[in-house]
Amino acid sequence: MSRLGYGAWGIGKHMWMGADDKQSLKTLHLAIDKGITLFDSAYVYGRGHSEQLLGRAERESRQTLFLTSKIPSKKFEWPAKKESTLKESFPTDHIIEMTEKSLRNFRRDYIDLQQFHVWNDEWAHQDEWKEAILKLKEQGKVRFFGISINDHQPTNGIEAGKTGLIDSFQVIFNLFDQSPADELFPFCLENNISIIARVPFDEGALTGAIRPGTEFPEGDWRHNYFKDDRKEQVWERVQKIEQDIDGCCENVAEAALRYCLSFEAVTSVIPGMRREKNLLANLSAAEKGALPGDILEKMKNHRWVRNFYH
Repeated sequence: MSRLGYGAWGIGKHMWMGADDKQSLKTLHLAIDKGITLFDSAYVYGRGHSEQLLGRAERESRQTLFLTSKIPSKKFEWPAKKESTLKESFPTDHIIEMTEKSLRNFRRDYIDLQQFHVWNDEWAHQDEWKEAILKLKEQGKVRFFGISINDHQPTNGIEAGKTGLIDSFQVIFNLFDQSPADELFPFCLENNISIIARVPFDEGALTGAIRPGTEFPEGDWRHNYFKDDRKEQVWERVQKIEQDIDGCCENVAEAALRYCLSFEAVTSVIPGMRREKNLLANLSAAEKGALPGDILEKMKNHRWVRNFYH
C-alpha cells in the first residue's frame, strides 16, 4: 500500500456535490501513474458508483491496485447506536451479500480490504461476524478485514482487535482530532494492525479553504457540517496553525497531511482528491514526509476534539 492513498467518497456522487465522472477518472489515472496503489471506497459511496469507477480505472490502467470497500450496517446508521445489536446491524448473510455486491461493482474476484463501515465493540466477542470473515477469507473473496471506526470514537474497536481477526482500523486522525495517538496507535503497533488515517483535512477545514463567507451548493452535506458559527471557529484556529508552521510548510494543507504521516502507526493517509491540482499538491506534501520534531511538538497545541457530524 502507498503511504498516500485515495479516498473515494467524493467521486461517488453522493452527499458531495460537483463530482464529474470524466474528471474523476482522469484524476484516478493520474494517481495510478504517480504510484498511488491504495484506493478506499464503500458501497454507500453512491450505492456502488465509486466502486464502479475504481474498477474501471484499474482495468483501463492494467495495473493491480489495492482496492477497499466497506459494508454498511443493515440499519444504515452512522455511527452504530449503542442499543443496536449485531444481529440487526451485521448478520452473517448481510456481510456476505454486501461483499458480493461490491465484488460485482469492482468486477473483481476479491477485495483487498473489506471493512465494517461502523462498529460497536460490544459485538467484539460474538461469533457471527467472525464466521463471516473466516468464510470470505477462505473463499478468497476478501484478503484482509478491518473496521472503519465510528467518528471520533478511536478506542471503539480495540476489543475486536484483540480477537486477531482485524487487520486494519480506519480512523479519523488529523491536526484537530489527535486522540487516536493516545491509545489506538500504541495498541496497533503492539498487535501489528494497520492504521488508515481518514479525514486528514477535517472535511476541508484544514485546507485553509473554509472561511467565514464560504458557501456550499444546495444538497452538499458540508452545508450542515459547517453550520452556524463553525466556519468562524475553524478559520480562527487555522490562522493560528499557519503562524506555527511559518517557514516549515507552504500552507496548512501541507502541514495537515504531513502531520498524519509523522506517526509510525499510520500505514496510509486517504484524503479525497477529485481534482488533479489537489492530487499533485498532496503528492508533493507526502514526498516531504514527516514534520520536523519541533513543529510536531507545536501541533499538539491545536488539538480540538468536537463532533461536527451532529
